[in-house]
Amino acid sequence: MEWSLTERFEKLIPAQESAQSLVRALTAIGQTVATAESCTGGLAASAIVAVPGASEVFQNGFITYCDKAKQRILGVSEATLLAHTAVSAETAAEMAAGCARAGLSDLALAVTGLAGPGGGTPLRPVGLVYVSCYYRERVLVQEYRLEGGREEIRRQAAAAALQLGYYFLRLR
Repeated sequence: MEWSLTERFEKLIPAQESAQSLVRALTAIGQTVATAESCTGGLAASAIVAVPGASEVFQNGFITYCDKAKQRILGVSEATLLAHTAVSAETAAEMAAGCARAGLSDLALAVTGLAGPGGGTPLRPVGLVYVSCYYRERVLVQEYRLEGGREEIRRQAAAAALQLGYYFLRLR
């Protein structure tokens, strides 16, 4: 698997807007999407299924909140989790690739991060989030330092994942 860390978007588009664009684009090319979410707990999947016609393109969503679920469902390696932790670009990349495999989808979105209010450290503060997208054997990952309360961080992270998915699909 080839993956790369890309620049984050300067402005986040609301999740529902990106979800609508993503569903339309996938429908037009006859492809599918799946999600793997940790800190967002299904917010990205929820935005997708809120779009009329999503059933044509949405395969499934995985909420892999704990490390064991990331390993068992998505195939994230224990070595990656030990070396880089669950909140890392490496884990996000493996989550996206594993989501595409487990979800039998063309495009896969993944999110992992620290929504708070606790759990942060100076090296991994609350608001540190990685979003990733798998498409055609490639994975793009973006790092964010989001601000706000727990729910605001979760909403922003879901929006970032959906925006990345639509962006990556347009690059095809």
